[in-house]
Amino acid sequence: MEENLKHLMQKLGHAINESLSESESIEEVLGEIQREGYDVFLVLEATIGFNERAARDSDSGSTSPESFSDQDHAFLKALKITVKE
Repeated sequence: MEENLKHLMQKLGHAINESLSESESIEEVLGEIQREGYDVFLVLEATIGFNERAARDSDSGSTSPESFSDQDHAFLKALKITVKE
Protein backbone atom coordinates (compact mmCIF):
# COMPACT_ATOMS: atom_id res chain seq x y z
CA MET A 1 0.00 0.00 0.00
CA GLU A 2 1.27 3.46 -0.83
CA GLU A 3 2.92 5.08 2.23
CA ASN A 4 0.83 8.25 1.99
CA LEU A 5 -2.39 6.24 1.83
CA LYS A 6 -1.27 4.09 4.76
CA HIS A 7 -0.60 7.26 6.78
CA LEU A 8 -4.02 8.69 5.88
CA MET A 9 -5.74 5.44 6.89
CA GLN A 10 -3.95 5.57 10.26
CA LYS A 11 -5.09 9.19 10.71
CA LEU A 12 -8.65 8.11 9.93
CA GLY A 13 -8.45 5.33 12.51
CA HIS A 14 -7.17 7.74 15.15
CA ALA A 15 -9.89 10.27 14.29
CA ILE A 16 -12.63 7.63 14.62
CA ASN A 17 -11.21 6.39 17.91
CA GLU A 18 -10.90 9.95 19.23
CA SER A 19 -14.45 10.88 18.26
CA LEU A 20 -15.83 7.79 20.01
CA SER A 21 -13.77 8.27 23.15
CA GLU A 22 -14.81 11.93 23.40
CA SER A 23 -18.50 11.29 22.78
CA GLU A 24 -20.49 12.44 25.80
CA SER A 25 -23.49 10.31 24.86
CA ILE A 26 -21.41 7.13 24.58
CA GLU A 27 -19.68 7.92 27.88
CA GLU A 28 -23.05 8.54 29.50
CA VAL A 29 -24.54 5.21 28.41
CA LEU A 30 -21.40 3.27 29.32
CA GLY A 31 -21.53 4.90 32.76
CA GLU A 32 -25.16 3.84 33.20
CA ILE A 33 -24.28 0.26 32.31
CA GLN A 34 -21.37 0.27 34.77
CA ARG A 35 -23.59 1.70 37.53
CA GLU A 36 -25.92 -1.25 36.94
CA GLY A 37 -23.00 -3.50 37.90
CA TYR A 38 -21.70 -4.57 34.50
CA ASP A 39 -18.24 -4.33 33.01
CA VAL A 40 -18.36 -2.94 29.49
CA PHE A 41 -16.22 -4.04 26.57
CA LEU A 42 -16.85 -2.08 23.42
CA VAL A 43 -15.45 -3.49 20.19
CA LEU A 44 -16.42 -1.90 16.91
CA GLU A 45 -15.57 -3.12 13.44
CA ALA A 46 -15.42 -0.79 10.48
CA THR A 47 -15.06 -1.65 6.85
CA ILE A 48 -13.44 1.13 4.88
CA GLY A 49 -13.13 0.79 1.15
CA PHE A 50 -11.26 3.00 -1.23
CA ASN A 51 -10.44 3.11 -4.90
CA GLU A 52 -8.01 5.30 -6.70
CA ARG A 53 -10.18 8.02 -8.19
CA ALA A 54 -8.51 7.90 -11.61
CA ALA A 55 -9.41 4.23 -11.85
CA ARG A 56 -13.11 4.82 -11.10
CA ASP A 57 -13.92 8.14 -12.72
CA SER A 58 -15.28 8.23 -16.21
CA ASP A 59 -14.46 10.96 -18.70
CA SER A 60 -17.08 13.13 -17.01
CA GLY A 61 -15.03 13.17 -13.81
CA SER A 62 -17.61 11.60 -11.52
CA THR A 63 -19.68 8.51 -10.95
CA SER A 64 -23.44 8.54 -10.77
CA PRO A 65 -25.10 7.44 -7.52
CA GLU A 66 -26.88 4.68 -9.44
CA SER A 67 -23.63 2.89 -10.38
CA PHE A 68 -22.22 0.77 -7.57
CA SER A 69 -19.03 -1.26 -7.67
CA ASP A 70 -18.81 -4.81 -6.35
CA GLN A 71 -17.17 -3.34 -3.22
CA ASP A 72 -20.09 -0.94 -2.78
CA HIS A 73 -22.57 -3.81 -3.00
CA ALA A 74 -20.55 -5.91 -0.53
CA PHE A 75 -20.37 -3.01 1.92
CA LEU A 76 -24.09 -2.31 1.70
CA LYS A 77 -24.87 -6.01 2.06
CA ALA A 78 -22.72 -6.14 5.22
CA LEU A 79 -24.88 -3.32 6.60
CA LYS A 80 -27.98 -5.28 5.54
CA ILE A 81 -28.94 -2.60 3.04
CA THR A 82 -30.44 -3.73 -0.22
CA VAL A 83 -30.29 -1.69 -3.39
CA LYS A 84 -32.87 -2.06 -6.10
CA GLU A 85 -31.34 -1.64 -9.54
